Amino acid sequence: MLAVLAPGQGSQKPGFLGPWLDLPGTEGRLRWWSALSGIDLQHLGTKADAAEITDTAKTQPLMVTAALLAAEHLPMYDVAVVAGHSVGELGAAALAGVLTPEAAVSLAGVRGRAMAAACALEPTGMAAVLGGDPDEVVAGIESAGLYPANRNGAGQIVAAGATEALEKLVATPPAGARVRALRVAGAFHTPYMATAERELAAVAGGITPGDPQKILLSNLDGTAVTTGREVLQRLVRQVVAPVRWDQCMQSLADLGVTAVIELPPSGALAGLVKRALPGVEIVKIETPNDLAAARDLIARHGVAPGAEPTPQFRVVVAGVAGNFTPDPSLAEGADVRSGQVIGHIGTRQGPVEVTAHDSGVLTEWLAHHDDPVAPGQPLARIGGHLV
Repeated sequence: MLAVLAPGQGSQKPGFLGPWLDLPGTEGRLRWWSALSGIDLQHLGTKADAAEITDTAKTQPLMVTAALLAAEHLPMYDVAVVAGHSVGELGAAALAGVLTPEAAVSLAGVRGRAMAAACALEPTGMAAVLGGDPDEVVAGIESAGLYPANRNGAGQIVAAGATEALEKLVATPPAGARVRALRVAGAFHTPYMATAERELAAVAGGITPGDPQKILLSNLDGTAVTTGREVLQRLVRQVVAPVRWDQCMQSLADLGVTAVIELPPSGALAGLVKRALPGVEIVKIETPNDLAAARDLIARHGVAPGAEPTPQFRVVVAGVAGNFTPDPSLAEGADVRSGQVIGHIGTRQGPVEVTAHDSGVLTEWLAHHDDPVAPGQPLARIGGHLV
């Protein structure tokens, strides 16, 4: 199984989009998406200097644009899993069919401007905490009055909050860890971004999302989200919520992912996956020259087209890891309604409801009483439609 990952801010370099302009249609696409995002994406990706492309108002739509441009040249229909880090979630949502590319780029423009404005309200920032015991690091961050904004796995947690508190954390790091201040505009993925969350919510409320056509992992908790409405809600919420990339990588492992492609500008996520999931084959896409290797990886690890007949049913999948218990009142052949609870998944935090997202006939249970399940694992088939 193969996953395609869309990176967040931090990997961009001056001129990194330049080689992509040689591909047919790229320049026109950049002009169209520039009009939607309110940013000159072609200038930003080809001629802007390092200082200009670190402005979060400009960088966020640029990151989504780069990922989508590269994905257009891949056989994405053979890709089973997608995920994005921070603003990369917007690109991943487009690749999964939840958002149109136009909606993803537009939301990235709104998100970037709103978060930049929130950063200007008071002096805040972020710092990477490297090494140490994860639980002790989080406790140390919180005791300093800061937030664990990114839990990236592989020994990397990012603290965020007031500048004065960050300076103290750098001076007195948690046991066994070192702290490195990051050059960012403010405390992303914390309550300091509340005004940005409200602004993004107001715009997102006008979008009609589609349901994911692939396994789409959420930064909120690493689970596979199965409805477009919930994806959109999570995308808005993520502005103030921590990025749990560690849990996304655990879900990749639980799903049995054997290969990963990181879309441009690549490097950061590939490095985290390499350390956390040894043995997974990785391709990093930087320029069009890397597309051939990515296509080869998809051919060897992706879903083979035409291997199964086109299904005439919808598959209900697990959103979290745990033990599945089907509703004892439902037998195969029973009618179910959209939104009906068909079972529960027992987790350490308590039971999580599993609901049908279409009306129809429960044609087959794919998981049974007390079966251990992973995020994205099929649980039941629902065929036909009730009238």
